[in-house]
Amino acid sequence: MSASLPYVLILYYSRHGATRAMAERLAAGVESCRGIEARLRTVPPVSTTCEAVDPEIPAEGAVYASLDDLRHCAALALGSPTRFGNMAAPLKHFIDTTSELWLGGALVDKPASAFTSTSSLHGGQETTLVSMLLPLLHHGMVYAGLPYSETEVMDTTSGGTPYGASHVAGKRSDRPLDDHERHLAQAQGRRLARLALALDAMRREAR
Repeated sequence: MSASLPYVLILYYSRHGATRAMAERLAAGVESCRGIEARLRTVPPVSTTCEAVDPEIPAEGAVYASLDDLRHCAALALGSPTRFGNMAAPLKHFIDTTSELWLGGALVDKPASAFTSTSSLHGGQETTLVSMLLPLLHHGMVYAGLPYSETEVMDTTSGGTPYGASHVAGKRSDRPLDDHERHLAQAQGRRLARLALALDAMRREAR
């Protein structure tokens, strides 16, 4: 990863791997654009046991996010499985630590989006996406969903919404992303990268 290129932060929590697979497709979409990179980050699980301590570096997958990952990103994509129609607690816990970024306006006018995975087709995909949208709006970010110019939004019989990419993982959370879901996740990453480059240029001109 080049230190000089702007990056899209793809920040996710994944329990069984489906949301992680989506994050990787978004990253592929970002990396298909010249002049910008993808940065994959995750968050640790939360525990009801106060003494529980996780390793500082996870055993596999992306490393844990820091506030600086958010502070310096050109765009942000949040990903979470659904928990009763809401984002998962580990991601919400991390977002709740971002007050200093909010106070400093670090994320104002940067593009953002969200993606999710559910066990069933009507398992709360849209409400989960909206639950991640709310803190992004409070941070002053510019939300970018999936436009219907991506015709798979209209054609899909599994995941894919105008609010953001989604995936139906099945009862055992082992159903892989289908062609429509892969395409839409990658299209979302690509759109976010293009918007990041455009808005970053606008912010630089305004200085």
